[in-house]
Amino acid sequence: MTLRISLRDGEKLIVNGAVLRAIGRTDLCVENQVSLLRGREVMSPEDAVTPARRLYYACMIAYIDPHGATAHHDEIVRYLHDLIGALEAHEAKAACASFARKVALGDFYRALADCRALIEYEAAALARTAPQVAHAAA
Repeated sequence: MTLRISLRDGEKLIVNGAVLRAIGRTDLCVENQVSLLRGREVMSPEDAVTPARRLYYACMIAYIDPHGATAHHDEIVRYLHDLIGALEAHEAKAACASFARKVALGDFYRALADCRALIEYEAAALARTAPQVAHAAA
């Protein structure tokens, strides 16, 4: 199955750990199985500052480093354990369960989608608690 990707000028793409950058508008057809992330799906280590973001980063590294994925597995499990213990909403726990299933099957790319949902949930939860923390400090 062929995957067609369009990149804007300057957009980055990671293919099996190699970072590529488009010069001009570029269309690519991927005709075999590769680990592939577009620039907007890549998180830097400096951005992995919350439990859900650390989980995303660890999963992303396991995905782009398929030969080292098992080495990253313990880190993913540890971050998932930390995150699921802090969650209250049923839908967030369901996203964790879906994430765990995909990681267990080695489907890291689809697990990243679940993790993006967890990052959104976490951001909303932190936004709700920020006014409470500020009010308590005053």
